[in-house]
Amino acid sequence: MDRSIRGAGLGLDIVILSDTQSDKKQAAEHAAFRMLIAETAGADHIYYRHRENNRGRKAGNVEDFIVKSGGAYDYAVTLDADSLMSGEALAELIRRMDADPKLGLLQTLPRIIGARSFFGRAMQFAASFYGPVFTRGLERMQGATGPYWGHNAIIRVMAFAQSCGLPELSGKPPFGGHVLSHDYVEAALLARNGWKVLADSSITGSFEECPENVLSYAKRDRRWCQGNLQHMRLLFAPGLANWSRFVFVQGIFAYLASVFWAIFLVSTVSGAVLAPEPDYFPETFQLFPAFPSDRSREILALALGIIGLLILPKFGILANAAMTGRARGFGGADRVTASVVLEILLTSALAPIMLAYQTRAVCQVLLRHDGGWPANARGEGSLTLTEATRSSLWIVAAGMFALVATWKFAPDLLFWLLPVTLPMVAAPLLIYWTSHPSGLGYFTVPEDRDEPPIVAAFRDVHARWRSHIDAPSADDVLPTEASHVPG
Repeated sequence: MDRSIRGAGLGLDIVILSDTQSDKKQAAEHAAFRMLIAETAGADHIYYRHRENNRGRKAGNVEDFIVKSGGAYDYAVTLDADSLMSGEALAELIRRMDADPKLGLLQTLPRIIGARSFFGRAMQFAASFYGPVFTRGLERMQGATGPYWGHNAIIRVMAFAQSCGLPELSGKPPFGGHVLSHDYVEAALLARNGWKVLADSSITGSFEECPENVLSYAKRDRRWCQGNLQHMRLLFAPGLANWSRFVFVQGIFAYLASVFWAIFLVSTVSGAVLAPEPDYFPETFQLFPAFPSDRSREILALALGIIGLLILPKFGILANAAMTGRARGFGGADRVTASVVLEILLTSALAPIMLAYQTRAVCQVLLRHDGGWPANARGEGSLTLTEATRSSLWIVAAGMFALVATWKFAPDLLFWLLPVTLPMVAAPLLIYWTSHPSGLGYFTVPEDRDEPPIVAAFRDVHARWRSHIDAPSADDVLPTEASHVPG
């Protein structure tokens, strides 16, 4: 990134804000920082700061920088550890902020890179193929009350300092304590103070990585679930824009929907078991039988609603890509069609498994179990069948129980419940298989054929440094405030 920044003619500081608590990982960071300084010829614009007390987690880390050093800067671009942005993208963000003094935050749409597993490649394809279209729709709906995803975005430091001091909620976690999903709250606070918050999917040169398997995704999703449900406490905060409140509600129901789906399935089977026997002749001397309603119309409406909501938009994007020539970047019309169908099949198969994980997460939060802030691991590698089985055996048990109970008490519903119960029973195999490269050759994205220079440079640097950082010596220690940030 530093090379790309200089190549774009920018003179920017790079500030690495570490919250790492492990001594071993700190040593690895120190070794990497020394290599960074050596490779940039002792650059005096790159800083490293380690917080010994990680109060407030990520939001607290950023707040600490804003309070102590924010006065030195007009803007700051927030990045996750797996973020990557080109100098051209940063120049465009700065230009946009300079052009609009009321713009408080501008969010880019990061493209996913580096995916190798079947699960990761499917996520990468979905984000690259569907993501820009969905984001453009979001941009039009939200106007100037846009989203903040916590990274790959530029903020106006004065506006952020003025608006985004987060409270520590009363009570204990998961509903009290520090705000976990801080980014959406910070966007709402900026909008409350009259600052524009915009997203722009057309800005290129913004990248991130993604989880490589279902377990890593579910681990991250558990934190998001707790953070979103915590927003229940903020729904009626004074002065928020109506759209900000709607975003909170949407985030809350994104997880409660899994519980409602589970209740719907259970009540469907229970209704079939507990319903009284139909009485075809309820009236004395009734000549013709009265058949009870089979709810066919409602069932058909529900099925069409699900298809219309989840599947038709994807085929609409596919049709548009074929007509406009956009499909060529994804391997051509035939290959992208196969990729879309395969992605729909995969997400449909994994949906009951994610239903189980999300339902468990919601129940844990409602039962006041704090999930904390587990660190994200990128490039975590393939899972063994033992690891997949150990983490999903309870899903298998739930699927088997539902399958046997339906077969015994409501056999007429067995066929209709197979799309839910069979993936649950096969959860270990699905989790294991999707964590490995598929070798099918689908899920092509434009970056496969035309790798951006910033991504190619990253791969080169990462490959060269990795062997040196994997096993740092015990002497790899820097002061916790090495290379002080301007303040």
